[in-house]
Amino acid sequence: MTAAKISRPPARAALVKTVAAALDDMKAVNVKILDVRPVTDVSDCMVLASGNSDRHVRSIADRVVERAKAAGFRPIGVEGERDGEWVLVDLNDVIVHVMLPRVREFYGLESLWELTPAKAARARVKAKAAAKKPAKQAGRSRGKPSRPAAARGKAPARRKKSAAKSGPRKGR
Repeated sequence: MTAAKISRPPARAALVKTVAAALDDMKAVNVKILDVRPVTDVSDCMVLASGNSDRHVRSIADRVVERAKAAGFRPIGVEGERDGEWVLVDLNDVIVHVMLPRVREFYGLESLWELTPAKAARARVKAKAAAKKPAKQAGRSRGKPSRPAAARGKAPARRKKSAAKSGPRKGR
């Protein structure tokens, strides 16, 4: 039986509004809000934003955490505050990435998490193919035994020593 992820849309919407207000308040650049529910079960929403400097990135992330706590949403964790190039704020249903523009361009999270119609169609085809594919049999694959030779009753091959490798004999 598969576990279904329970989403709380009103709470998530309030959290996204709180995060967006905090980002706007701190003058975050190029804010993008992505709905990642069709792509992953890790989170419902991903927010990407950029800051002008490492200090700006850290202060944006601090404000997001501060506003989320004030609204009653407790962050699960904050990563990357020390360096300030990329700070991740995990708010359970919403994950906030605040990055320097060069880091954001290098990793390209928008293209990774954004679900375009073509990606959605490919995902549906893949899911249908995986559902139709029968499970592999446990144990043997392509008729080859899965046990080692010693377990099957065969002795391992022994190498013969050559006279040249054995060196001079003592005692002659």
